[in-house]
Amino acid sequence: MNWTGHVLVAPRSRLVEALQRDEASRTGVYFLVGDDPDQPTKSRVYVGEGDSVVDRIKSHAKDSSKDFWTRACLVTSKDMNLTKAHVRYLESRFVELTKGADRANVANGNEPARKSLPESDIADMEFFISQVQVILPVVGFDFLRPKAKPVPSIKSAETLASETSQLELVLSSGKYGYTARAVEVDGEVTVLAGSQATAKSDFGESVYSSLRQQLIKDGRIVQTTDPNFLEFAENVTFQSPSAAAAVIRNRNTNGRTSWRLVSTGQTLKDWQDAQLSKLADSLATES
Repeated sequence: MNWTGHVLVAPRSRLVEALQRDEASRTGVYFLVGDDPDQPTKSRVYVGEGDSVVDRIKSHAKDSSKDFWTRACLVTSKDMNLTKAHVRYLESRFVELTKGADRANVANGNEPARKSLPESDIADMEFFISQVQVILPVVGFDFLRPKAKPVPSIKSAETLASETSQLELVLSSGKYGYTARAVEVDGEVTVLAGSQATAKSDFGESVYSSLRQQLIKDGRIVQTTDPNFLEFAENVTFQSPSAAAAVIRNRNTNGRTSWRLVSTGQTLKDWQDAQLSKLADSLATES
């Protein structure tokens, strides 16, 4: 209610128009975001700050070493109450949070040192950060969003949904003998390290073939001693159940019907449909 932050997002093709707005001449932080040419499975983000954001971004726009970015996001305050010390603190924290979330590679050459602030100012800036973390996913940026953490033990679907909004899933193939485990949070599926995938490559073309090949190239999915199987060397987060399933099976796959809840054996689709049925029944009872 009392937050006075202002977020302005523009594609690079409309940068001139965006930088003519009043917000661009204020003290603030900014993010330059685009695909990472060295690792297509991730985006690349440059985090900066300035007394006048417009001057810093104009400089970056001419920098050939930062050609990767396609969108700019400016974060200022409509009350113009951010100081140079504030935005230096914000810059450092946003770099730290982006690295911790591990959804994007940070393009900053050096990690900015955190500016020392009075305790009350730190509390204000941490609240400011929490609001930015809420807003950025709404405008299409998820690099500050923490990844899901696997639950320590298997619980019922109802308990997981109510306690953590996280579901434990399994995808297996009796025919080919591989098994993968994952957790689903807010539509994203994180396949857990140690999960298996088929090494077969004689299926039809998959829309996620390039993603799978990049994960293999990056060493996030590796060949096992068994030539029939690959293995996830680390947790890997996918934007949808189908993307995860297709990479595991190396063919186009409906993730909602392929993944099953560990606790009940239901497909993800059946579980989701059941939640909607419960809601419909509840609303009908209330009416």
